[in-house]
Amino acid sequence: MTSWTEVINYVRVRHEVLEETGDWLRFRLATAGERTQQVSVHHLPDLDGKAWVEISSPVGRAAEIDLQRLLELCGAPEIGGAAVVDGLALLKHLAPLEDMDIREEFERPLALLVARADAIEHELTSGDDF
Repeated sequence: MTSWTEVINYVRVRHEVLEETGDWLRFRLATAGERTQQVSVHHLPDLDGKAWVEISSPVGRAAEIDLQRLLELCGAPEIGGAAVVDGLALLKHLAPLEDMDIREEFERPLALLVARADAIEHELTSGDDF
């Protein structure tokens, strides 16, 4: 069984952690060109009786972007659903922690989500704030 500690250690070894609590960490990944993208990973220890990991990445401030267009872009068959949390529009993905294959069920979705979030942020804002 994969543990939350293994996920944290996997991230720490590969990325600069910007902020961390017991069940959440935020870090930045390089994307296309000179762009970067922030990402957060949350431990959800008891979601329907099982532990999960939530990967999320902001695409813009909800009040400043076209939310209809965000939903249209999130309809593509790639990873992630859209949400607004604390005024930020996010792409999110959930994965079960139990029996998680870090490479296939964390690293791969992380890379796909971050690339998609960066592309959506660029389309909706023309910026690189996150």
